[in-house]
Amino acid sequence: MMDWLSAVQNLRDDGRPGVLATVVSVRGHAPREAGAKMVIAADGLWDSIGGGNLEAEVIDRARRMIDEASGAPETLTFALNEHAANQHGRQCCGGEVQVLLEPLRNDPVVAIFGVGHVGFELARILSRLRLRLYLIDSRTGQLDLLRLADVTAGSATVTVHHTPAPETVLQALPAGSHVYIMTHDHAEDFLLCDAALRRGGLDVGLIGSTAKWARFRQRLRVEGHEDVDSIRCPIGLPGIGGKAPAAIAVAVAAELLGTMGGAVSGTSGPESSERRVTAPPNAG
Repeated sequence: MMDWLSAVQNLRDDGRPGVLATVVSVRGHAPREAGAKMVIAADGLWDSIGGGNLEAEVIDRARRMIDEASGAPETLTFALNEHAANQHGRQCCGGEVQVLLEPLRNDPVVAIFGVGHVGFELARILSRLRLRLYLIDSRTGQLDLLRLADVTAGSATVTVHHTPAPETVLQALPAGSHVYIMTHDHAEDFLLCDAALRRGGLDVGLIGSTAKWARFRQRLRVEGHEDVDSIRCPIGLPGIGGKAPAAIAVAVAAELLGTMGGAVSGTSGPESSERRVTAPPNAG
């Protein structure tokens, strides 16, 4: 059976929300000692803080926090005696327990398909934020780890994929991921747009002009897609001028941050030690 620590990591890897419940203090008799933990997700539970009414009420509150997307921790106090009003039955251990509920932060996922001039500059900017950054390219040299050294030195968790079939990576992304399609090949761009619409559940932006998007839009409709306007093209915050790759990247990053709101932050200090860089064997 998976323990609470593995559950936290699995939820983070899957991009799923959850709550970590910790017994922070115990007075008198109680089912579990201070420090006992469990993890609650919308559709799963791992470990235990003692069962009974105590645990059932914690699960109920944690799942409401998940539904409400609450980001603030809460402390609940439980009197474990026969006189306490309990929703899920009596628990007569005789003690008092405090439980801390901590929402498990889901780092936003951003996937950049095509790490050319603009893709690289966008990756450099976004790597300074706490998020999960996927870099995908069909060209080996674009993902050379020496070239990406400035990207992987940031706060983001970076995963690189060199693959001739980038749509397979797209299919594996968590729902709600922010996808930027900016490859070197318009045919590859179109294939990814088509795959993204078939998959659904993604926030998709396509680099290009209004003329390019008009052609793509027509072809996507021919392919049977009715929700083609869910793809944004052109991308970037209006009013930020310039055609240099860095200028375009700044405009795109600014637009993305506006979309995310407060869901992303920079990382400094001890948290930065959590940063991971994953390069599959064929990543170049």
